[in-house]
Amino acid sequence: QVQLVESGGGLVQAGGSLRLSCAASGRSIGNYAMGWFRQAPGKEREFVSAITWNGLNTKHADSVKGRFTISRENAKNMVFLQMNSLKPEDTAVYYCAARGVISQVVATEASQYFYWGPGTQVTVSS
Repeated sequence: QVQLVESGGGLVQAGGSLRLSCAASGRSIGNYAMGWFRQAPGKEREFVSAITWNGLNTKHADSVKGRFTISRENAKNMVFLQMNSLKPEDTAVYYCAARGVISQVVATEASQYFYWGPGTQVTVSS
């Protein structure tokens, strides 16, 4: 089993930046595609970004494209989400997730991910 823990969330003013980290334990995530999702109060959980097992392919939601960047360091068993030019609408709990299967396809649906972290709060003030 893989355990995921997010960190790096906090309060930031609009236009600022945050770097979220996802640390995995239990076993290596080097063979798993990884993703970031977010959920704001009263809103549905939405896809943010995903990356293949080898980091060669990434996908970002249109709402964050050009501002957020997902990356991974398999040697450290970690995944990151660099968030720049933050907007108030980015405010949400951000979740790290792992597919749990070996795949070269970037998944954008929450149902396609098996392991999840507890989330970290990101609040962007205006």
